[in-house]
Amino acid sequence: MTGPLQQFAASTHEAGGDIFSSLGINGQMLAFQAIAFIILVFLLGKFVFPILIKAVDERQEKIDAGQRAAAAAEAKANEAQDEVAKLLKEARGEAKDIVATAKDEATAMINAGEEKAKSRADKIVADARDQLEKDVIAARKALHNDTIELVALATEKVVGKSFSEAVDKKVIASAVKEQV
Repeated sequence: MTGPLQQFAASTHEAGGDIFSSLGINGQMLAFQAIAFIILVFLLGKFVFPILIKAVDERQEKIDAGQRAAAAAEAKANEAQDEVAKLLKEARGEAKDIVATAKDEATAMINAGEEKAKSRADKIVADARDQLEKDVIAARKALHNDTIELVALATEKVVGKSFSEAVDKKVIASAVKEQV
């Protein structure tokens, strides 16, 4: 039994003995194409690849720089966020202090107003008491004078005669003093 490989080798041998010719490959053309390929690879390696590698390296540097800039921007954003949080905390504390101060000042103003009103009320009451005492003293004097006149009139009616006014006043004043 013959295998396919043996049949291929036999047919190649019969056709001219060259494996390349049996496959339809021209040896001279293959050598020419190989030399052209090597020259092409050399020229590409000498002139094109360095430019492409340089462009790729520059692009990679730009990408790396962009990543570094993004990382720096993120760090700055985090710093700014921390600073904003710190400033908000300080502002809230200051606002709290201002509100407390305002409450204290309002309380002090209310207390001062109350003290002033109380002082004014006390002064009004004291003035009223002074005026009342003056009015009472004046009323007593008027009552005293009226009493003296009434006693003089009553004495004159009872006795039937009138003494001089000076004598009347002395008698009445001594009588009133004895009563009081």
